[in-house]
Amino acid sequence: MSFVDRSLRVTFGAAASLSLCALAALSASPVVAAEVNAYSIWPENWARPMFEEFEKATGIKVNFVRFSSGEALARVIAEKNNPRVDVLFGGPVETFAAGISEGIFESYKPPTFNQLPERFRQADGQWVAIADDPLVFMTNRKFLAEHKLKAPASWQDLLSPDYKNMLQMADARTSGTAVTRIFSILEVNGRDENKAFAYMKKLRPNVQLYTKSGGGGTLPVGIGQAAGGIFFIVDALDTQAKGYDVAVSFPSEGIGSAAEAIALIKGAKNPEAAKKLIDWASSAQMQSLFAKHKINFVPAAPGVQVEPGLAEVLKGAKIIPIDATYAGANRKHMVDRWTAEILNP
Repeated sequence: MSFVDRSLRVTFGAAASLSLCALAALSASPVVAAEVNAYSIWPENWARPMFEEFEKATGIKVNFVRFSSGEALARVIAEKNNPRVDVLFGGPVETFAAGISEGIFESYKPPTFNQLPERFRQADGQWVAIADDPLVFMTNRKFLAEHKLKAPASWQDLLSPDYKNMLQMADARTSGTAVTRIFSILEVNGRDENKAFAYMKKLRPNVQLYTKSGGGGTLPVGIGQAAGGIFFIVDALDTQAKGYDVAVSFPSEGIGSAAEAIALIKGAKNPEAAKKLIDWASSAQMQSLFAKHKINFVPAAPGVQVEPGLAEVLKGAKIIPIDATYAGANRKHMVDRWTAEILNP
């Protein structure tokens, strides 16, 4: 039995023991379940405090299992005819855009839908954004000092021989961070696919490891096992907050930012509770809590201020919003080409 099966079976068993007592309280229509099940692409240390805050606000418990973007997408597709979860939570929007063509989401427009900028909502409501997350370069300051280097300020800087076999970044087969990285390189090369892949081929000798998850290389960079890498800002600033001496920088040509999304799974067994979670996550109610929990996402909800320290880091950076439609339509092709030509040439 898989971990998902075990975790959901335990939860559903506990819920069943309470159901008889709860029936009288559930006479309103539509019935809102006392729990909702989710796959979270956000790591547990960010997802759990948000779900606990949701339970405090609504009384609805979130049972969740965490997977990287590619794994979560693959599971939801595989379970399409018998969904095990109600919501896909967090993760780069290109993952969700790719899921639309697989028919795995149900349209739902939360109360904030029409207030969100267009890039933060899918027109039919098949996903909505709950945050924005720019990529950054993160490098070990001791390595920079020893090699008399400044923090990289251009994509070309990462091609320096000083970084040979010293960079770590995510594997596009499993990580949404990696997919956003590929589309960032495409954007700074005018979406010229051949130019983008030529750059990635030049970068390959400097990469010592492609990690399963987007933040997998942050600790190695922090302790100096690796010199640097390309990560989402939320991972990089978390590494700094843990006391590691790393520099965060941005390329002058620009770097991508992926909206983080949430979606209702088609055939969800707890649809009303799932909608409550989507309502809450896409609003200021959740996103105003990022600063409290030291989670360095940029809020997507209008009216929620960016935490001042995060705003200072972003000042002057050239950020390129990733086009969800373009990325979703081309995601599989780009990952397959990356796997064939960059990972396993």
